[in-house]
Amino acid sequence: MTTELTKSTSLEDESPVVQPETETAPAQTFRELGVIDSLCEACENLGFSTPTPIQARCIPIALQGRDLIGLAETGSGKTAAFVLPILQALMETPQPLHSLILAPTRELAQQIARTVEALGATISVRCTLLIGGMDMMPQAIALGKKPHVVVATPGRLLDHLENTKGFSLRQIKFLILDEADRLLDLDFGPIIDKLLRLLPKRKTYLFSATMSSKVESLERASLSDPVRVSVSTKNQTASKLLQSYSFIPHKFKDVYLVHLLNERTGQMGILFTRTVHETQRLSFLLRNLGFPAIPIHGQLSQSARLASLNKFRTRSRNLLIATDVAARGLDIPAVDFVLNYDLPQDSKTYIHRVGRTARAGKSGIAISFVTQYDVELWLRIEDVLGKKVDEHKPEKDEVMIFAERVSEAQRRAIMALRDMQEKDTKGRGGRHKKRTRDDMDKEDN
Repeated sequence: MTTELTKSTSLEDESPVVQPETETAPAQTFRELGVIDSLCEACENLGFSTPTPIQARCIPIALQGRDLIGLAETGSGKTAAFVLPILQALMETPQPLHSLILAPTRELAQQIARTVEALGATISVRCTLLIGGMDMMPQAIALGKKPHVVVATPGRLLDHLENTKGFSLRQIKFLILDEADRLLDLDFGPIIDKLLRLLPKRKTYLFSATMSSKVESLERASLSDPVRVSVSTKNQTASKLLQSYSFIPHKFKDVYLVHLLNERTGQMGILFTRTVHETQRLSFLLRNLGFPAIPIHGQLSQSARLASLNKFRTRSRNLLIATDVAARGLDIPAVDFVLNYDLPQDSKTYIHRVGRTARAGKSGIAISFVTQYDVELWLRIEDVLGKKVDEHKPEKDEVMIFAERVSEAQRRAIMALRDMQEKDTKGRGGRHKKRTRDDMDKEDN
């Protein structure tokens, strides 16, 4: 972690860069950061005792009225770092439609809205959530009640601006772009450009895990003399994350999976796959073997995705099988381990996946399956991490005890998958739909 205060000298990027300073003791309370008593009380009610580094460095700058760029690793507490300053500003100058928060996915938007409502509970903040996959009419009615904060995905927000009578952004005082790199990766750029043209002069906070060239372009278009705060190291994973890999034969991948899950019975885990097909197949396979697994991916309906997340959060299912729809932004508490059943195609995705555990100072475990076809990819990930990851070698005889049961479960899973695909094809009439703004609010997995 860099320890000096530096200033960028690039002509394209002249925002001051604030890095951690060794001579200044970190704030121990939100009150020390300048947060008002009612919001400090809300933090205490939520168990936020000590500010995280991104909160400690962003909140004082935001309270000074500066535009802000916050760069931090996943699970660092970025949401409270921007929610607390906008709520405090709202307390000082109350008005409807005070702040707009944009997020790339429906699940992240829902998570942010919950945080706004929880932190704003002591000051009666009204928050409206605008996301695709849901009926627009109740959302339009909620907008008619003039909420203080709107949390939205870009596509659904633009739908309301074009179709909901009386709704505009002319009064907005604060704009927050969360997971800005992901917003741009999902091709929301043209929609965001259109939204920026509709917004008045306002304070803007941009938060991101990475600072890509696209994000830098967005910074120049949307922020005024911003301060850049970085508390992350490039390609950093959490300090309390224990990482390992298992080198296994591809044809026995499912058998090794069942052996591993059998050893971790009762633990909360997220299993990452590369495709929707594998996500569904594994969920059928594991259910056939008695494991409480549930899938989440971009082709599920919004209600199904919500149901999967709620079941996982409430522990009625302790295994979530996911494509990278769950790799960014979701704050799912108490995840004991992450398994890369399929390796991601790049190291950045690996870091975001394993960031689903060992969050907010807690410990966690990340395990990766590496087959004979994945060696080069895994070596590239290790190279970016800057270290060799420990190898975990299960006893082959112990693993193969499960082979016969797994083989039967595989057969049944394939049959169930075929049945589901046939029903899906009939339901869609075999036609391809045009991509809509609602579709853009999902992840393309």
